[in-house]
Amino acid sequence: MSTRILVIEDDESQSELLRLLLEQEDGFEVLKARDGLEGLSAAQHQCPDAILLDVRLPRMDGWEVCRQIREFSDVPVIMLSASQREEDIVRGLDLGADDYVPKPFRTAELKARIRASLRRGDSPVSQNSKVRIDDRVVVDRAGCRLLVERRPVKLSSVECKLVNIFLDNPDRILSHQSLLAQAWGWEYMDATHYLKVYVRRLREKLEENAAQPRHLLTERGLGYRFQLS
Repeated sequence: MSTRILVIEDDESQSELLRLLLEQEDGFEVLKARDGLEGLSAAQHQCPDAILLDVRLPRMDGWEVCRQIREFSDVPVIMLSASQREEDIVRGLDLGADDYVPKPFRTAELKARIRASLRRGDSPVSQNSKVRIDDRVVVDRAGCRLLVERRPVKLSSVECKLVNIFLDNPDRILSHQSLLAQAWGWEYMDATHYLKVYVRRLREKLEENAAQPRHLLTERGLGYRFQLS
């Protein structure tokens, strides 16, 4: 079965160009949606393997589309926008996007990011079942979730990958570049703001006090260290 890419883009010439590039050169099956509501419906009912999501869309903007997609799916979402402001990139990541590509983009770079997103979704999860972090938190590695005071807390595919990297390297300082390369791919080794967003989200999920973490520690100027109790 071919890989299905959903392109949510109101500019018909742009979406058609993407369709031709991805279908003819990469063999993907491309689905198209012309506005936010149509794209949200396609994401829910057509089960794409990855989504290219424009930010400026009629009827529902890309921010809200991304937020609602994350309520029912962990499908890789790559946001496309003319804005290159870091606050917009962080906003997209905060809403659950896997990546953010400024327009105009280079075709080769966009394809590399699509492939990287698909690799992250296909990465095997450790089967070393459950790891107790402390008296409150257990990581269910096979189920890609946390059990916080026995309450399940879902992890996204990127969050799950980061947790597994930390659990495989307890009490070791992991550099920003190492974490980015392992969790996102070598294409992202300079995207330190991606890592900051996801570390903050993980702390909010697993730490009793995210502002004073006990487990996911910052080693200033070096990277991060995961400390077990």
